[in-house]
Amino acid sequence: MSFRLAAYGVCVKDGRVLLGRHVSSDGRSTWTLPGGGVEHAEDPIDTVVREVAEETGYDAVVERLLGVDSRVIPAAEARRGERHQNVGVFYRLRVTGGRLRPEPDGGIAEAVWTPLGDVAGLRRSSLVEVGLALARTLPATGHVAPVPVGGLVRH
Repeated sequence: MSFRLAAYGVCVKDGRVLLGRHVSSDGRSTWTLPGGGVEHAEDPIDTVVREVAEETGYDAVVERLLGVDSRVIPAAEARRGERHQNVGVFYRLRVTGGRLRPEPDGGIAEAVWTPLGDVAGLRRSSLVEVGLALARTLPATGHVAPVPVGGLVRH
């Protein structure tokens, strides 16, 4: 089974959430939270700040830890065709500067502020559901119930 530790940013302002449209190698697009894999010896806080800058053009600061999500993706649904565990650390962020833009030469084709009410109609990563649930409920355990995948919600 493959494994990935990643850090994701939830930035909500004026009823909108910052999302990026990821385009896969086969041309399918999925909306997701800014974030990505923690590199060896990198702190997850540094990861999320770096990833937000790379994917959106924004400078950001972490305001608080929201929680941690661990999910196992079955081989039939995983990108590489083998079972995969993703452990995601979610942070609430605040933009402090920069200019919104897509990721140069990267997987994020566009970054946008999306009204929270419009998120349910988007083809999106389950990470969006987890991050918004954590931001909305602020559970003491830092954990929310598993998010069902299907319809517009993807791994």
